[in-house]
Amino acid sequence: MWPSVLKVLSMVDEDGRGPSQAAVDDVKARLATTRESGWDNLFSDVQDFCVAKGIPVPNMDDEIPVRGRSRVEGRTVTNLHHYRAEIFYVAIDKICVEMDHRFSEESNIILNCFSCLDPKNSFSKFNVDKLARLADIYRVDFSDDDRGTIRDQLETYVLQVRRNASFSTCEDVQSLAMKMVQTEKHLVFPLVYKLIELALILPVSTASVERAFSAMKIIKSKLRNKINDVWFNDLMVCYTEREIFKSLNDIDIIRTFTAKKSRKGHLPRNFI
Repeated sequence: MWPSVLKVLSMVDEDGRGPSQAAVDDVKARLATTRESGWDNLFSDVQDFCVAKGIPVPNMDDEIPVRGRSRVEGRTVTNLHHYRAEIFYVAIDKICVEMDHRFSEESNIILNCFSCLDPKNSFSKFNVDKLARLADIYRVDFSDDDRGTIRDQLETYVLQVRRNASFSTCEDVQSLAMKMVQTEKHLVFPLVYKLIELALILPVSTASVERAFSAMKIIKSKLRNKINDVWFNDLMVCYTEREIFKSLNDIDIIRTFTAKKSRKGHLPRNFI
């Protein structure tokens, strides 16, 4: 159960395409089922693991003080309540909240529409109405004339690619985009190709925004709340692209910085 949940939550970052609507719905349904009736199986697995590793298993009927409360109050709960209600249920609820946050109703609609571009099985999922709806959702990228002609272009496009044997080898949207360029269909059907481009860049942009907001919380802490915008932007670039900066040579950076202008101090000769 848990590997499939983590897989769906990380799909946007891994393959650049994002999970299908069916995968999201399946995981949400399994989470609901696990919350309702999954505790016994999980507890049994944990018991077997603890016995195999020699880890003592607490008695679920024993009472313990309520966490976050003063012991003077004398309030207690059983181990069963603590582990099931305060940990198991809370963990699943947080995952559900994250799922709803990442895959909201609007996001699900967009995912469902983009899934119609899937070239597998001779474009079996192709749906003109859903794809034309994307032009309305992304109104900034499509003019009024584009929205008026995109249906005709989609209908002609699907007829041609289904007849073209070279498109039968496409397995995903990425390979479809490459085949469009190779056959110069992106020039014949520019609006369709724009939809394909949006399908490819949307997950990447979403993940990048989430990483940027996470970086902002780390960099602009309470001790740095007066940092200016320029310095803050430079730190954000260094943090979000830290893998690139790790590959840079520190000595090369020092030499470049020193060569910008003359300074009072001089670097040792081995740096020059």
